[in-house]
Amino acid sequence: MKNFLKEFKDFIATGNLVEIAVAFILAIAIKDVIDAFMNSIINPLIGAIVGKPNLDNFLTITVRKGQADQAIISVGAVLTKIISLIIVGLVLFLVLKAYNKMRKPAEAAPAGPTEVELLAQIRDELRARP
Repeated sequence: MKNFLKEFKDFIATGNLVEIAVAFILAIAIKDVIDAFMNSIINPLIGAIVGKPNLDNFLTITVRKGQADQAIISVGAVLTKIISLIIVGLVLFLVLKAYNKMRKPAEAAPAGPTEVELLAQIRDELRARP
């Protein structure tokens, strides 16, 4: 049990858990920005094209089992979520692309001798032996 608590303390103390928490909080903030973008820009554009601000009620199929029982299949709601997913993917792609551009490129490791240079060095050492 003591070893378990020590391992758990080491796990918590590492930066990985803190980094995950920060990433989670940033993801929530990005979601709010994307939701605002969807509600303020994309949905009005969809409304201008289709006539409704979103596609939730655009394609619905009502399936009736009886007089009181009915089920509604909403294809438009799925289309709205697919459009939202594509926009989220695009925004994340652009954010990662900008992040990679801002990151400093890793310094290249010093170039070692090539294979030909190594073989020439071995040859020269073999020639130098009596």
